[in-house]
Amino acid sequence: MLAIRNLARATPRSLARFSLPQTTRPLSALCKPSRILQTYRIASRPSCVAFSTTRIAWEKEGEVDQELSAKLDSELQLEKDNSEPDTLPPNIKDFLDNSPFELHDTAGQEEVSLTRTFGDEKIRVSFSIADLNALDQEQDEYGEDKALFDEDGLDEGQTGGAQSERIINQDGSKAGNFNAAPEDSNQPEGTDDELQVSDEDQEPSFPARLNITIEKPGSAGALQIESIAQDGVVVIENVYYFNKAGFAEAKSPQDEWDSRDLYTGPPYGNLDQDLQVLLERFLDERGINTALALWVPEYIDFKEQREYLNWLSEVKSFIDA
Repeated sequence: MLAIRNLARATPRSLARFSLPQTTRPLSALCKPSRILQTYRIASRPSCVAFSTTRIAWEKEGEVDQELSAKLDSELQLEKDNSEPDTLPPNIKDFLDNSPFELHDTAGQEEVSLTRTFGDEKIRVSFSIADLNALDQEQDEYGEDKALFDEDGLDEGQTGGAQSERIINQDGSKAGNFNAAPEDSNQPEGTDDELQVSDEDQEPSFPARLNITIEKPGSAGALQIESIAQDGVVVIENVYYFNKAGFAEAKSPQDEWDSRDLYTGPPYGNLDQDLQVLLERFLDERGINTALALWVPEYIDFKEQREYLNWLSEVKSFIDA
């Protein structure tokens, strides 16, 4: 009886336990990360902003940019006030108007060429403004040295200086660096200033290198003459003959390679004097004469000034960009 009573008492409790609603825990609660993992995730987050390519993120312009731009502009205006790069000088224009040569000048390039036809010949004369720039560099490098040499060459007892070169002794010989008495000079009084002005007016021009190429339709070759134009004189330095016209200019690497071992002629100074004279007359007959020799240095100076102005303008535009 006691066992039956205990069973009857326990049955309602069991039924009540099974009849209660069961509650389940969410999956997120089961997969919740530990505190150590949460701390790692917080520490691994970037502490700086992402890289940006916008203009605001760039560094500010240099401190010298504005000052440099102002200096370039000042130099540009100064050069424009002292020259007219868009107007040909009268001497240059007159030569082009009265010459059979046609000018080929590309802005931004150093080389300039003149072309013409003489009978069935094609003649090309080229020169470069680099000759003027090279001359300026030589003067900067050796100008001071020459002045020092002049000072070292003065003798302690010399009083005449450079003017003593015009002093002539009574026997007709120049006094040179020797002292000379005033009565030994035959130089008229009051003419030193006139001679000085005359020397300034006759300032020599710089040497301009000319490359002259002559081609004929009946020949596959070409004649190339290297010369110097200075003070109205064309001085021949070398005369080359190439059996292929392309070798004279050698614009392609292949032509330059093929012409490297060619015999193009002897040194010009070894030629017979009469032959040299005839070659000079050969050029003069084709318009490569005194007029051309005077014109080329003037045009080089004009073009160099114009290219310098363009350079100033382009550099300023780059700085201001």
